[in-house]
Formats: sequence, structure tokens, C-alpha cells
Amino acid sequence: MHRSMDEPTGGAPPAGTRAHPYADDPDTRTRTDEPGQRPYADPDPGQGPDPARVDPAVLGTLLLRHGWQRRGGAQGRYGRWTPPGPAASGTSLLVPDTTGFPDSEDLLAEALTALSRSADPSARDILVALTVPSDEIRWWREVPEGTAGAADWTGADQLRTAAWQILLAGALAVRGRAGYHGARHRRKARAALDGTLVGPAPGGRGLTAFVPVAGGRDVAVQLYAALHATREAVDYQRATGGMEAFDAAVAAGVSRELTEAVVALVRGAEGAGITLAWAPAAGTPEGCPASPGPVEFSPGDLPALRLAGVRYLRDEPAVPVRITGAVVRLRRSGPRGPGVVRLRVLAGAEVAHVRIELDEEAYRIAGHAHLVGLPLRVEGRLENRGGFRRLTGASQVAPVQVDEAERDRLMKSLHENVDFFEEACSGDEG
Repeated sequence: MHRSMDEPTGGAPPAGTRAHPYADDPDTRTRTDEPGQRPYADPDPGQGPDPARVDPAVLGTLLLRHGWQRRGGAQGRYGRWTPPGPAASGTSLLVPDTTGFPDSEDLLAEALTALSRSADPSARDILVALTVPSDEIRWWREVPEGTAGAADWTGADQLRTAAWQILLAGALAVRGRAGYHGARHRRKARAALDGTLVGPAPGGRGLTAFVPVAGGRDVAVQLYAALHATREAVDYQRATGGMEAFDAAVAAGVSRELTEAVVALVRGAEGAGITLAWAPAAGTPEGCPASPGPVEFSPGDLPALRLAGVRYLRDEPAVPVRITGAVVRLRRSGPRGPGVVRLRVLAGAEVAHVRIELDEEAYRIAGHAHLVGLPLRVEGRLENRGGFRRLTGASQVAPVQVDEAERDRLMKSLHENVDFFEEACSGDEG
């Protein structure tokens, strides 16, 4: 059975990313994640914020952010809020100004119940932000009007994929600055996005991600810096023709992954943009404006973004490493000679697997290590070709002695993945 030497890739949201818990869009209820990953679904819609833990000032800030209007009330005691647009008729919330009055918690409970029943789309976003303090990242695409003002299925899926790629690019930049990350740091970057909620905007032209402050704020702050640096670098390239600004932008978190994600967001649209809003319960991050302006891109920016992606891929250097890994696959074209080994990386590099071409003696050592259940240690250079999944110039190939318990664990893991292991002479390497 043939299997690719590289780990699967895809454009679906990461395993930890969940659909909006108050979404009515069927597309957000259950989706399939990347190949080999679990599907994700929205949590119980009945789980809402606890009135006893809601800060009225935070609720007021969220209502104002989403276009609700305060229309009177006893100053210093409570305010009456109505939603934006047509939904305002017959709907209002009575929100206390503080928790210092005996009826404050009751008023908050009634306001939250009214929000959960409100027809205004912003109500569910407010409930999510109250349940889990989160920084909000919004994407939108300007596309021609479709039937009844709705976006087409392909465009909505493109928006969702691009948004996930932008989030992942931000999480990768938190792990380390690089013009091209490839397969490096991806497991930890995805872990940083665990708990992120996603929800569509009406019409399918927008999408909002709620990135929890606990564990995810670094990603939101990094994206703020990287997106603005990308915008500035594009402006510089379009004005002067020079790419120097993209080189400097790597320090701000710009990478090939981010430029490709922005290209995916803009392609086929008349324009697109991203806006960040900080969780009012957590305050404004140091060094960031309280209300960041939107970062917008147009089709005219695509040539500069594509050139930057090519430049980042070409210029990112190979990385010298000393890897320890478990042999999960062996392949060579005959009973003797060099061969190809695949290692599941245990230490030494932030990638899941690497592919190594070994001479005959090193290949024999790798085969013996696999048979006795020992990991292999090898030195070489991780090449950006293939996404930093290939090790070249392999040397110092040797099995690593481990204690009995660790050896049993490795053997169990390898037996569970025995289909990855193929003996020599079983065909050409793919």
C-alpha cells in the first residue's frame, strides 16, 4: 500500500476550532476536519453566560460595539438598549449600570434571556463573548450579489478556509519568526487555537472567530502586528517596486503562510478585510490601539503578495538539526544499496515526520533499530523543499538506548501504525 511521505494538508479549520455555539447555519454545525483528524461540532447552545459572573460594563461595551443603542434609563442605575436596524422594533434590554443594586443580577438574567431569544444576529456574538472572554477577529469579502443577497457556496467555503489559514499563520508566528514555516511548529500552533469558536455573518460574506484570551491572546496580538505589516509592505512594493519591506516584515510575523492566506481571502472578490476587537473583560493589549482599524486588501494587491510568497519560500535557509525519531517506514528499490526512511520525530525538530535518504550502512542501522523497537538519532539539515519534511546530508546515524518502559511504549505505538512500515523491494518511493 502506498502512502505519501509527507503528512496530509488541508484547508479546513483545526481540530480545536469549534463552530459558533449559537449559529443557525447548518454548515457550522458539523464539518470534517483535516484528513485523519476528528470532526468538530458546535457545543450545547443551551450553555450561556452566568448572570452572576457578567460585568454590566462589559455587556454595555459589547452592545455598543455591535451597534446597539442606549435609549434612556435611570442614569447610574440601568440603561435601555435596542438592537440596530429593523430588529429594534418591540425589542429592548434593560441592563444595570453596576452590580451594586439588589435587582442587578435579576436584570442581567432577564437581559441575557432576551439576547438568547433576539432575532438580531449580533446577539449570539455578544453571548459568546460573555461566556468566554475572547478577542474577536472578523473577515469579510466583497463579492457580487447572489440570490437574495446570499454568497455562493464556493465563496463561503473559500472565506472559511482563508480565515483558518490566517489564524494558523498567526499561531505559527507566535512559535517563531520565519519567512516560511512549512511543517515546523504546526502541532503547537494548532494547539494554540484550541477552543476558538467560529460563526458566520448573515449572507455568508463574513466570518467571526472568537479567540479565547486565556491561551489565545498572543495569537490575536501577533495577527494585529503581522496584518498591518503586510499592508505596509504591499503599499511599499506597489509604490516603489521594491520587496525590502517584506524582508523586514518577517520580524512582525509576516510569512509565506500569511501572504498565501491573504491571497486566498482576496482571490475572486472585489475586496476583503480583517478587523480585530479586543475582549473588553481583558482590556487592550500593551502596545496596541484600543480600537484597531480594519486591514483591507484588493485584487490589485495580489501580485505583490504572490511575489512575497515566492521570495519567502526561496530565501528561507535550511536548518541544521539533530533529530531523534521512531522509524515508521523503510523503502529501497532492491535488496542492497541506499534507501529512504521515514521517522516520526520525537525530539530535535518542530515537525511531525521527516524523510531521509540513507546510504546502505545507515539504512541497515535504521532497519535494525526498527526491528528492536529503538528510536534513531541522526544529524543533517532540514530543507525547506517539501516544507521542512526532508533531511539531507544525514550523518551520525545510530540507535538510541531507552529504558524498558519507554521501549515498550514505542513498540506499542509502532505496532499500532504498522501499515506505515514497508520492507525493501516493495516498489518505488512516492
